[in-house]
Amino acid sequence: MTRWVAGVAGAVFVAGAVAGCDVPPAPAPAPGPSVLRPPAPTVTVSPPTVTVSPPTVAASPPAAGASACPEGGVRLLEGPGDAAMGLRVADVQLVNCGTQPYVLEGYPEIRLLDRKRAPVEVTVVHGADGITSAPSGVEGVPQKVELRPGQAASLGMVWRNLVTDSTVPAAEGWVLDVTPRPGAPRVELELRHSVDLGNTGKLGIGPWKAASR
Repeated sequence: MTRWVAGVAGAVFVAGAVAGCDVPPAPAPAPGPSVLRPPAPTVTVSPPTVTVSPPTVAASPPAAGASACPEGGVRLLEGPGDAAMGLRVADVQLVNCGTQPYVLEGYPEIRLLDRKRAPVEVTVVHGADGITSAPSGVEGVPQKVELRPGQAASLGMVWRNLVTDSTVPAAEGWVLDVTPRPGAPRVELELRHSVDLGNTGKLGIGPWKAASR
């Protein structure tokens, strides 16, 4: 019995010695390498660039009769007129508005139209015979006239404004319908001053002549 107690006591002593010894603390972990992070990049936001184009304006079409050249390549212009004691003298110009030379020779074919574009009854004569014996500008021998683009020829007209028969209505032309040369397209001219024939029914014309514009 005594020996068993001693064994127990020894065991108790060993256990107490183990329990009472100092255990050193675990060493602190070594510091790791420092990591340097680059600074956050600075982002600059520029405002969007806006390009404003000017509005497109459609070109206006040319005024009728002002710039457009008729089919035949020529147009008519009304010149100044003259009136004295019932005798009327007028001048009409034909302008080459095309791109090719235009040749005239002799007399044009002329018709008069009223305001409603109905034909006016009139006899067209070459010269002033039966209208006046005084110089009127419609005299002359027909000659060949070549018009380069932009050049013009002139045509003289003469008539009397007389009413000799009250039973015959007075005739008045407001549109000149001209065939400049045989086979050419007709060209019309709305007149500012009418061809007021009265009831004489006769219109004298001259041949084409070169004219300066």
